[in-house]
Amino acid sequence: MKDAIIKEQLLERFFRYIKINTKSDPHNTELIPSTECQWDLLKLLKSELEHLGISEVSLNEHGYLIAVVESNLPPGEDAPVIGLMAHVDTSPDMKGDGVSPRLVENYDLQDIRLNDEYILRPEEYPELLKHKGDTLIVTDGTTLLGADDKAGIAEIMVALTFLRDHPKIGHGKIEVIFTPDEETGRGLDFFNREWLSARCCYTIDGSELGSIETECFNAYGFEVIFKGRVIHPGSARGKLINAVSMASSFVELLPANESPEATDGRYGYYSPMEIEGNLDKVRLGGILRDFDKDVLLRRVAALDSFALAVEAKFPGGVVEVKTRKQYENMFEHIAEDLRVVELLEKAVDAAGVTPVRDIIRGGTDGSRLSEMGIPTPNIFTGGHNYHSRYEWASVDTMIRTVDTIVNLIKFWGEEKAL
Repeated sequence: MKDAIIKEQLLERFFRYIKINTKSDPHNTELIPSTECQWDLLKLLKSELEHLGISEVSLNEHGYLIAVVESNLPPGEDAPVIGLMAHVDTSPDMKGDGVSPRLVENYDLQDIRLNDEYILRPEEYPELLKHKGDTLIVTDGTTLLGADDKAGIAEIMVALTFLRDHPKIGHGKIEVIFTPDEETGRGLDFFNREWLSARCCYTIDGSELGSIETECFNAYGFEVIFKGRVIHPGSARGKLINAVSMASSFVELLPANESPEATDGRYGYYSPMEIEGNLDKVRLGGILRDFDKDVLLRRVAALDSFALAVEAKFPGGVVEVKTRKQYENMFEHIAEDLRVVELLEKAVDAAGVTPVRDIIRGGTDGSRLSEMGIPTPNIFTGGHNYHSRYEWASVDTMIRTVDTIVNLIKFWGEEKAL
């Protein structure tokens, strides 16, 4: 009965949230949130948090929504403050408006036809084989689903509703944080650590059932500008410096065996992400990733070497490289307080799931928050194939995530504050 009620609440909230387009914009480097549409969900969540009876709810000019659920422990008892975090934006890599979800009940491990052109096949996405009998949520093949991270938002909201409806569950103070622009890597650029009193926080932004992510990439972003010299192609000999050819040569210099499509596990990569321009000037944007900070810095330095090689190949052309640190591997901060992970594993186990420590081949807002001194591991949400038309989510896993969150809050409520 409890699972049936939680399932109904999850679907109602999740479907409502994914219908709101919240795609962020990596090209808007001036504003956070980077898109106006993110405010639509932030304002809705503010209203829903207040409707749950939470009196301390604030939404500031940069789209940071923070709600404080006060402790219900008896007078004189105290417990550590913990945080729960999820992000409202969806990836700019795929169309995010007009999301049309569909339920696949009692999944039978067969292909799922999204539309006449696109099919979700277990042979291509073997994670599906772990979910026989589950209720799945899929797209219609024209948009992403938005489980990254609206599944996490729905799971937090349902867990808070469960706590409200079951006041006998003792808990300490809980700080709930919903953020914008996680997908651009800039979501916490204006976040103030002093706004939180939490000993630790948990991002609800993972994937497979039971996965606990305590380690992530070190990350840099890069931008390379190629400046050529334009003249009519008919009289170009000895005069034209083709910025498009310069950019192509630069991309060719990026090691093919150190690319996202050639690596997995702990192997990092160079990844060109977008390119635009003409004969006169081209802009190339990309990212660098590695779990080893020294190896990552080797890649950062290599970009300058590649730039010099291109300038040598195209005399008179100019190549300008800019790099920006995005986040660090969060494990070095989490390792300072391993009780944060121990209680999370206990909470997952109490939900009837085997906890599995994993790594993120990416990052979350928790990576940035960990750097600020609040260790923040990541919890599974049930979503898969993020940023694509093949995105799907298991409702059964989402239910277990809600159980895990409630257990986690309960177990921290039994801890003594330091």
